[in-house]
Amino acid sequence: MRYPVLAQLVLCAALTLWGTAAPALEIEAETVFAATQPTSELQILSTTDTDVFVPIIEAFQRANPGVSVRYVEASSSQISRAIVVENARFDVVISSAMDLQTQLANDGYARQYQSPATALVPEWGVWRDSIFVFTQEPATMVVSRAAFEQLPPPTTRLDLIELLRAQPDAFRGRIGTYDVRSSGLGYLFATQDSRTTEAYWRMTELMGQLDVQLYCCSSEMIEDVASGRIAIAYNVLGSYAAARQDLADQVMIIEPADYTTVMSRSAMILATTRNAQGAERFIDHLLVTAWSPGSTAFAYSNPLLNAAETRPNLRRIPLGPGLLVFLDRLKRRQFLTEWENAIVQ
Repeated sequence: MRYPVLAQLVLCAALTLWGTAAPALEIEAETVFAATQPTSELQILSTTDTDVFVPIIEAFQRANPGVSVRYVEASSSQISRAIVVENARFDVVISSAMDLQTQLANDGYARQYQSPATALVPEWGVWRDSIFVFTQEPATMVVSRAAFEQLPPPTTRLDLIELLRAQPDAFRGRIGTYDVRSSGLGYLFATQDSRTTEAYWRMTELMGQLDVQLYCCSSEMIEDVASGRIAIAYNVLGSYAAARQDLADQVMIIEPADYTTVMSRSAMILATTRNAQGAERFIDHLLVTAWSPGSTAFAYSNPLLNAAETRPNLRRIPLGPGLLVFLDRLKRRQFLTEWENAIVQ
């Protein structure tokens, strides 16, 4: 799609240097939404695909016509490194990795903020008046409709285990999931699974035996399921899959009936912001859009803004210090060693 902006830069795997001696932030995409009569610039660093945020930014600029917006996409791990190691200067950080956001706020990188808009967010969706949740997004299985024309698709993790054991040759090399060594969101989902069910490690070992394909992100897994390269993708963001209406005839989205882990995308204002007023206005705009009673703004054009949604099988990941457990260096090393032993065979 074409964005109605003055300048658009898409820099795949490009490097932007924040200082001559500092390592580089690996930018996935960068878009500048220019104001008609700019008076200030808001810099947003985000894990969310740009096209998802286009309507949100355009609506924000209609209400704030003097604010230009620079929207930079990067992985969650790159975002943390950019802020902590490189001292990258942004105003707002948006991330799907709840644990890394919590760590940044816990270490003093977030600016506290309160307003009538932040008061709209449920208590479970705010931490220390620094992190604000604006979505609920389930981790799903996305499967190929063609691959399951003659087979019932799995609806639980035990179903998936039984299917792979019964038909290993049919699914060898055709299962995909996150590479948790490099994906912050994938690591979050994996550690939550390991806490919730013993079946996780059995499933992981089985995937490893069947030459699982490892990915950086949900969008690539969805594309490969649609193309037939893989038949099953595990722990894919359901919001991203639902947004691909062009692929609805090729893929099926399954929320596991045993439990469906729910990630909440969140936003924070950086303590080092150079445009605090613009950042506060953007946070207010985002939270009002997501949490106003009866609000339907972007409800159809933007599947991420489903923050109030609830269903019995949804198991929400809570914000808070509990998310920091698996970020401990020793704990992380132990988990990744066990994961590699299971899945890299």
